[in-house]
Amino acid sequence: MAKPKIFVIYYSTYGHVHTLAQSVMKGVSKSGDVDVEMYQFAETLPDDVLEKMHAAPKPNVPVIDADKIAEADGVLIGFPTRFGAAPAQVKAFFDATGKLWASGALVGKCAGLFFATGSQHGGQESTAYSFLPHLAHHGMIYVPLGYPSPYMFENDSVIGGSAWGAGTVAGSDGSLQPNYKELDIAEIQGEKFASVVAKLATVSSGNEIAAGGVPEAEAVPKESAVEHNTAVEPAANAKPAAEVAPTNPPAPASKNPIRRLIDKLKNL
Repeated sequence: MAKPKIFVIYYSTYGHVHTLAQSVMKGVSKSGDVDVEMYQFAETLPDDVLEKMHAAPKPNVPVIDADKIAEADGVLIGFPTRFGAAPAQVKAFFDATGKLWASGALVGKCAGLFFATGSQHGGQESTAYSFLPHLAHHGMIYVPLGYPSPYMFENDSVIGGSAWGAGTVAGSDGSLQPNYKELDIAEIQGEKFASVVAKLATVSSGNEIAAGGVPEAEAVPKESAVEHNTAVEPAANAKPAAEVAPTNPPAPASKNPIRRLIDKLKNL
């Protein structure tokens, strides 16, 4: 069985989120139970505007298109805040996913978020919270980070990240870079997210096998006494046909993507 696939997709203006994404990807790769690929969202600002903003050069990371995201079993999405919400570049991408929504292509796929803000009160939680409708309308499973790192309980220094996802505080002028604590939290998020995706993939695979019955190669040959011209005596203790309790065939797998998602969660 092929490994489940996770995409780490990000948008970064000054490089902070790109640095976080690298730690997230490192965590995803840790177990070896999933395959991982990194992409960036397309830039929508013209070059002259980016130059005036002193934006960082774009790294050599492929740009994702709307159809590509459907190939992933889970996506970890990172972006800087814009007034407590996602930037236009990320919104533009999701505005182009109408065909995927109509076909239910993203239903049941996992999604996690990570982010960067200019200050510790600049949207470390609202940036993720305000993005949830995009995931909900696609029927995706939001996987929060929780509090798996002791660094998240420290108050003696500025540390990005929250229960919603890993994060970094860039400073009002962008001069701060992700510190080792923030990068460790990001790596943990990648590792935890990969574990959830791998477990869901295992449950899904098991349900598909159960719904499909015995593989054709293993099926018992359909041979009868009539074909061999032999008479078969009933066993002494055999019950008449009327007394044999009927067996119910297994319920067919639902074609409704929401129903399939609920069945997966019941088996976790």
